[in-house]
Amino acid sequence: MLEALSSPQGWLGLITLAALEIVLGVDNIIFLSILVVRLPPERRRTARVTGLSLAMLTRVALLVSIVWLTSLREPWLHFGPQAVSARDLILFCGGLFLLGKGVLELHHTVEGATGERPARTHASFARTVVQIALIDIVFSLDSVFTAVGLSNQLQIMVTAIVISMVVMMWVSGSISSFIERHMTIKVLALAFLILIGVALLAESLHFEIPKGYIYFAMAFAAGVELINVRLRR
Repeated sequence: MLEALSSPQGWLGLITLAALEIVLGVDNIIFLSILVVRLPPERRRTARVTGLSLAMLTRVALLVSIVWLTSLREPWLHFGPQAVSARDLILFCGGLFLLGKGVLELHHTVEGATGERPARTHASFARTVVQIALIDIVFSLDSVFTAVGLSNQLQIMVTAIVISMVVMMWVSGSISSFIERHMTIKVLALAFLILIGVALLAESLHFEIPKGYIYFAMAFAAGVELINVRLRR
């Protein structure tokens, strides 16, 4: 590790990769924040740390097994001219899951806000952590492929992932609390989940939506909503 960071290029690669991992982890934090809200308050921090720790282990494991990861791009099935790989199937299932989860949570949120609020039922801790772990696999694919594309040194890639996860653990609690306090922010976060689900479905069908467009739309909508929150105060 010390040899990898003995040059300015090594440090620059580490800082750049860690920053990109944090940006790519925004969707992960949003999904995690929505899920842990349904847990009892005293268990939410544990669920966040457990979920992000599983995400870190998943990404490191995928990096170590990079040869197997690359093989996920190889076609498994063909539907006419359309080739389907294992990665496409994972992205398709992940996109469907995010769409379903986002729509259901949005329905519960709007139903509770416009009608008589139903009695709050707490979700199962184990089921919540399992959902986080499963969707982390989907979120990890782009993250790991980005890491491999930017650096060819395993130590730097693993260190960048660990740094990004520590930062995400630090800010996830504040983001979760903020989303829970402001109903419109929660609706916006759920809309982001639906948008990410659609993007994953499109990518699984080989229709690429540039990530920059998605992140710009999310940042712009979040900025406008933060101004609205400030005005309402």
